[in-house]
Amino acid sequence: MTTAIKENNEFKNVKYLLTSSMRTLILVVLYNERKNLNEIRNELKKPSATILHGLKELEDNNLIKKERKYYSLTSNGYLLATNVIKLINNWYSIETNKIFWNNHELSGIRKEFLNKLYLLKDVEFVSSTTSDLSNAFNTYMTLISSAKKLTIILPIYSENHFKYFIDLLKSNHLKHLRILVNTQILKSMQGSRYIKKSLLENEKVEIIESDENLKLFLTYSEDFMTLTLFFKDGHYDDSQIIIGKNKNALKWAEELFRSYNGYGD
Repeated sequence: MTTAIKENNEFKNVKYLLTSSMRTLILVVLYNERKNLNEIRNELKKPSATILHGLKELEDNNLIKKERKYYSLTSNGYLLATNVIKLINNWYSIETNKIFWNNHELSGIRKEFLNKLYLLKDVEFVSSTTSDLSNAFNTYMTLISSAKKLTIILPIYSENHFKYFIDLLKSNHLKHLRILVNTQILKSMQGSRYIKKSLLENEKVEIIESDENLKLFLTYSEDFMTLTLFFKDGHYDDSQIIIGKNKNALKWAEELFRSYNGYGD
C-alpha cells in the first residue's frame, strides 16, 4: 500500500470520527479504560439510545469491541483515538495562544514539532505592553537567572543577551551554558574580544555551530523552556514569549534542539 493511499485512509478515518461528536466522545471516554453503558452514559450525559447508536457504528467499523457488558477500544480504535486526542490538543494549544502563533514565522519549527504542539497546550503567553515594553524580555531574564544549566538556540547577535549570560557565569550560579548559533553569528562573536574571552573561551560554555538559518530563539533548562520567534517580515520579536514548565514542554524543547544538525547528548 503506497503512502498516499495510507494517508488517504487515515484521513477518511479521522473525518469519520470528527463528523460525529458522539463517535469522537465515545472513543475519548474509552481511551484509558473499558466501561459499561451506564459508565459511558454518566460521563457523556447523553440518552442511552444515542450512545448505543454510536457504539454500534464504532463496533461495525472495528474501532470498539464489546465483551460481556463492557466496551473497549480495538487496536485500530486506540490508534485512531490517540491521533484524534492529539489533534484536539493541538487545536487547543493553538487557540489558547493564537496571538503568538498567528503573529510569527513558523518555519524555524520543524514540521514534526508543529505536529506536536499539543505538548505546549499548558504554556504561558507573556507579551510586552505599551506601558512596559520590556516585559517579555525581563521575564526571560528573570527565568534564566535561576538556572544551573541552559541550552539555547540563539538566532540573533545580541550584546544584551551575551552580557547577561556572562554575568550569570561570573556569579557561579550558572554551571553550564550550551548555545547553538549559525556560522555568521559565531564569526561576529569571535570578532569581539570581550565575548570571545568571556564566552567562547569559558570552560563552562559549549558553542555549537550550525550552517542553518536559525529562525527561532529556544531556551530550556531543568525547570522551564521558552520560545520567541520572528515576525513574518523577518524581524526578530522579543515582545512576545511562551513559557512552559511541565515535562511535556521540556521534552518538546529538548527534542527540537536535538533535531538541529542531528545534535544529541
